[in-house]
Amino acid sequence: MDEKTDRCVFNADMLSRKTAVVTGASRGIGAAIAHRLCEVGANVVICSRSTESVSQTATSLETKGYTVHAIAADISKKEDVDTLIDETINQFSQVDILVNNAGITRDMLLMRLKDEDWDAVLQTNLTGTMYCTRAVLRPMIRQKNGRIINISSVIGLMGNPGQASYAAAKAGIIGLTKTTAKEVGTRGITVNAIAPGFITTDMTAKIPEEFQNKILDFIPLQYFGTPEDVADTVCFLASDAARYITGQTIQVDGGMVM
Repeated sequence: MDEKTDRCVFNADMLSRKTAVVTGASRGIGAAIAHRLCEVGANVVICSRSTESVSQTATSLETKGYTVHAIAADISKKEDVDTLIDETINQFSQVDILVNNAGITRDMLLMRLKDEDWDAVLQTNLTGTMYCTRAVLRPMIRQKNGRIINISSVIGLMGNPGQASYAAAKAGIIGLTKTTAKEVGTRGITVNAIAPGFITTDMTAKIPEEFQNKILDFIPLQYFGTPEDVADTVCFLASDAARYITGQTIQVDGGMVM
């Protein structure tokens, strides 16, 4: 990482004695979130559908001295989610922070979109987020404290041709965020969403340069975000500094959508 992205703007013990669960954490934005939460002192449980990839990410963090526990879980399956949260509590006795990051895409124009692809995206991105959220509510309510942070997308705010299922799921996450925030606010739990814009990852690096330049025309700051930009926002929302913020969707998009 270059100097701009390999930074931590928070205190190293800001989330000490806290336990965080990050879904979809084997690479990209999820891995950056897990790394940043480790940097600020949290015990971090990371999950991914791939045992190999999530184990590799955990090993890379453990070599830096961080406390990380890797679990292979498919959040589209309720039984996997229940196991994920149960194992987290067995390992660390609590779950203080949930970051719902896992997601998939099956991009296709709506008139050509297969039912099974629509179902897969909604099941993972939206229903999976619901499963994880629901699973942590009881332990958080018992603690009278908790932070739930859902990773949505600017696509859920503005739509995008060829991404009907993804846009619907990410818009649904925003509605889920607001409703959950209203249901559990009196229990000391905040629920917020982050809507990233164009973030540089291995996936976006494959987009042709010509198309990337066209995207830049819509970004007032005139550069693409990094996974660390999203991770920093997660850390803020997970901290006491954001204790009076709930039900909000924070756009990390360089002004792309306003």
